Amino acid sequence: MFVLRICCFTLLLTASVWAADTFDYRVLATSKTSTMEKEMNEAAQAGFEFNSVMGGDTAAGGKEVVVVMSKASSNGAPKKYKLLATSKTSTMQKEMQALGDEGFEFRGQTVFQSTLGGREVAVIMELDSTAPLQRFEYRLLATSKTSTMQKELAEAGKEGFALSGLTVGKTALGGSEIVSVMRRSGK
Repeated sequence: MFVLRICCFTLLLTASVWAADTFDYRVLATSKTSTMEKEMNEAAQAGFEFNSVMGGDTAAGGKEVVVVMSKASSNGAPKKYKLLATSKTSTMQKEMQALGDEGFEFRGQTVFQSTLGGREVAVIMELDSTAPLQRFEYRLLATSKTSTMQKELAEAGKEGFALSGLTVGKTALGGSEIVSVMRRSGK
């Protein structure tokens, strides 16, 4: 009887694996943020969703933003994407907050070198138009010292902000800066 139960369990487990989603992937790479946003939204219309982002040197394209999007066999309605890029933390905070007020949710961030030679933080925001509208409040923390970041993270955490993303990039003045994206549900 025990062996029969094990065989039935194995068959059920195997069937559930066969019924699992399959995935298709699309790799997008460009040195222009406006092109990336356009390509991400085109992929979204084809049923793909954002998975991951990284900025850096690619073998063929040089300094690019690379985004991987995936399509599961069970993906729902297409989502909408916005890609923000700037070298100023204050500008990024304002742009993210404006999108957060519209229901866009932070999905990823990276640092890359723009076509004009500057290093920028790039942030990807996503809107799920089928979900009930939920507003998000964003706070960006930026500092060159980890001890200062520790204090700022602790303060933001006490106010209900959760860490959503972290990058280390060069500032306009040439130093390294830690950039943390904090988020809490909007009020």
